[in-house]
Amino acid sequence: MIDSGMRDRAGRHVTLRPVDDDNWRAVADVAPRDDQRSWVPALAARYLLLTMRSEVWTSLAVYADDTVVGHVMWGVDDDASRWIGGMLIDAAEQDRGVGRAAVRTLVDWLATAGEPIRLSYHPDNTSAAALYRSLGFHPTGLMEDDELIAELTPA
Repeated sequence: MIDSGMRDRAGRHVTLRPVDDDNWRAVADVAPRDDQRSWVPALAARYLLLTMRSEVWTSLAVYADDTVVGHVMWGVDDDASRWIGGMLIDAAEQDRGVGRAAVRTLVDWLATAGEPIRLSYHPDNTSAAALYRSLGFHPTGLMEDDELIAELTPA
């Protein structure tokens, strides 16, 4: 379990846990709001398949207390930078600070390696851009497919 003591606005303890035999179905069923489907898949199941078929990405379940509320994945690039990808918070759980707590928790954990932490988001996804900027990520000016790359350098 990855735990940096973060809580959402309802006071629920947000942790990141391995996807396992007990939670994979709940993670696979995580679905975004309809207006977000231009930027993320309709279900987190797609991200789970990606991590199963890739040696780069590792999926994590996002929990609020003891309930699965989302998915996030991380990986290490050839240059040793850490990447955050595939974050999806269930529609019913959004606007409660879960996504912020999940990213902060993962950033705190990834930062221990001392390498840059990167992520990407679609330029039209203004909510994601605002969230990542508020957490210290800065656009690099580079693109990955049709997404902007942002970076945070651990202190």
